[in-house]
Amino acid sequence: MSSKKPKTPKGQRTVMGFDFGTKSIGMAIGQEVTGTATSLGAVKARDGIPHWPDIEQHVNEWKPDLLVVGLPLNMDGTNQQVTFSAKKFANRLHNNYRLPVETQDERLTTTDAKARLFDQGGYRSLAKDNVDGMSAVIILESFFEQMWETD
Repeated sequence: MSSKKPKTPKGQRTVMGFDFGTKSIGMAIGQEVTGTATSLGAVKARDGIPHWPDIEQHVNEWKPDLLVVGLPLNMDGTNQQVTFSAKKFANRLHNNYRLPVETQDERLTTTDAKARLFDQGGYRSLAKDNVDGMSAVIILESFFEQMWETD
């Protein structure tokens, strides 16, 4: 479990992002002050249940102030079956680490992630862990953009 620390002001927080999947969960770490994120790769999951010690290791190492989970929605904005699983995962993150958790629309992030990775390194860079981690980066960066637009 993470220890209590003083509340970091909005705009200066360290944020950990997750691209939820039933077999793999991409992770990224980012800073609100720069609006940028870096991939932490992916952790294995079984039926949407991650290997929690892997996530805990990252939470303990990075000590994020906020967690953001990508919310998989249909193109028309409606829920799909995996949407409910992602919300359940977000609730478990909150309960396990006692950190605030927000969700972020993740429509088209996988497509965008594959395009970015291909541009960086061609087909070789399109491994599943790379795509999931890059999707988490995109989720976080879109969260930061939206945060600044609404302030």
